Amino acid sequence: MAALDDFLGPLHSGVWEVEVPKFSVTEPLGPAWIQSAINVPTPGTIASYRKGRYHVHETSTEWKVHLDRYDPAVHPLMHLVDDAPLVFMIAATFVALVDTVRRTDAADTRAVLEEQTTAWQMLVLFGLAGMTAGASVVLRPIVAFSAIIHILLPLALLVLGVLIAGKGMGSGPVRIVSGRRLLAGAVVAFIGAISYALPVRVWGVTIFVLIGIWGLGSAVATFKRVSRGRTAVPEGLYTWCAVGGLSLLLALLIVVTPVASVALLTIVLGAITFLAGLTLVVNGLRLRERTRRR
Repeated sequence: MAALDDFLGPLHSGVWEVEVPKFSVTEPLGPAWIQSAINVPTPGTIASYRKGRYHVHETSTEWKVHLDRYDPAVHPLMHLVDDAPLVFMIAATFVALVDTVRRTDAADTRAVLEEQTTAWQMLVLFGLAGMTAGASVVLRPIVAFSAIIHILLPLALLVLGVLIAGKGMGSGPVRIVSGRRLLAGAVVAFIGAISYALPVRVWGVTIFVLIGIWGLGSAVATFKRVSRGRTAVPEGLYTWCAVGGLSLLLALLIVVTPVASVALLTIVLGAITFLAGLTLVVNGLRLRERTRRR
């Protein structure tokens, strides 16, 4: 019997990522592996799991495991700064979406057909809606930013607060299982409720101060690691030099030209939304062709 943990030794010897074929792993993931809902997008990923600093992406044929520098459950801020810089997350999202659009996976399409999870018309409809929304954001970034701040952000905070609070309540008879989560959810929901009344300038300054700190912190952490040589960056020296440089540039742009930075990041968000919509449309049309051949 072989567990996934048996193949992770090279990660502690300077190897960035190990790829383990699924047929080599004969035991299921143990309870210590916790499914992760939020991850840097990776092409072909079905699900993602974490176990301390270990982070595994499951694909249809293999397990791809790398070792984060910080456990997000223990050091969430350092994990964002060092393991998941903003510019890296944006670039990875674009790569994953483009890969999804280009990839033709008949097996996945057949699985969707057999499970009948959704019709191709709905995929195309939602995809066109996403493309339209993304194009609108790209064409009018300042107006879109105002709408995001006044509508989407407060709504997202309200929903997030309710979800967090729900985790603090037990099922069946109403009871409190986690007072901390219940309180945290109430605070987040309260912030979402009052944020409707806050002016765009206040939210804009708050958001971009946080992004600026994120970018500057990522740049410092990245250059510090790069200064130790190739062995400290098994992911790729030049890649992380670029990540550090772009992180620093982002932080400087926010200080020097905040309005242009608002427009730039909003355009990036719109482009990601457009690509996500295009992905749905392409997958819907592929599903349509597969339906016709059936």
